[in-house]
Amino acid sequence: MKLENTVAFITGAGRGIGRSMALKLASEGAKVALVSRTSSEIKTVREEIRASGGAAIAEPLDVNDYDAVAEVAKRAESELGPVNLLVNNAAMFNCIGPFWEVDADNWWQDVTTNIRGAFNCIKVLGSRMRERGSGRIVNLVGGGTGIPFPHGSAYGSSKSALMRITESIAVELKDTGVVALALFPGLVKTSMTELQLESEEGRQWLPNLQTLFAEGRNVPPTAAAELLSEIATGRFDALSGKALDTRHNLEAIESSIEAINEKDELTLRMTGMQYLSDWESQFEKT
Repeated sequence: MKLENTVAFITGAGRGIGRSMALKLASEGAKVALVSRTSSEIKTVREEIRASGGAAIAEPLDVNDYDAVAEVAKRAESELGPVNLLVNNAAMFNCIGPFWEVDADNWWQDVTTNIRGAFNCIKVLGSRMRERGSGRIVNLVGGGTGIPFPHGSAYGSSKSALMRITESIAVELKDTGVVALALFPGLVKTSMTELQLESEEGRQWLPNLQTLFAEGRNVPPTAAAELLSEIATGRFDALSGKALDTRHNLEAIESSIEAINEKDELTLRMTGMQYLSDWESQFEKT
């Protein structure tokens, strides 16, 4: 199997996109450390993987707690081996509305989870990868990464920051054997988006989401899982610091790596992540 030498550490792995990614990687031979604040969910995913002959552990974790991240990472590597794929998937989007109405603490809670949580994992596991001279860090970005996100400013700002973190650490890791990539999963129906669809705040301030789902513009969580499995092979290592989208035609991307790097495309500086630019559209799946 193509990922038999991969040991993955996936945050937010108990449901939605995280669960799909964990199951896909395990089906390709990867050993998977499943982490989430909700113990029951990751234990269920662990049993699914084990029932199919895969290797997985489930570790409850609040990624905002640096010491806890360090301890869980230590246990994961002790049980599964050195982690060479970190997937920062855990995210929060509970703060909905214009800045003058939202609660400041709720706003910062979204930002903290989405940035601090990811950084804690990067600091702990990325440092170990650097010491060993190999590894991949994949950060999930999303709506608001490259364009304004009115009424979702906490989530959008945090995802924009995570994209810039991806670019920054990619430069810091140059020539170390460790790469950093961002993954844009598209609009996926998860418990997070269900809150936006069903809550009073979501219906009032994010009505466009209702329209997008009604029009079938959402994508399945398996799309992100498929893309991650390709990233995990090293196929796109030469694009370290860039963002890959589930809408991209991967063959076209792969054949244009040199041009993408030369033009500095697929970055926060050049690309609106939610809507493909004219240049990017040549890589869109048909």
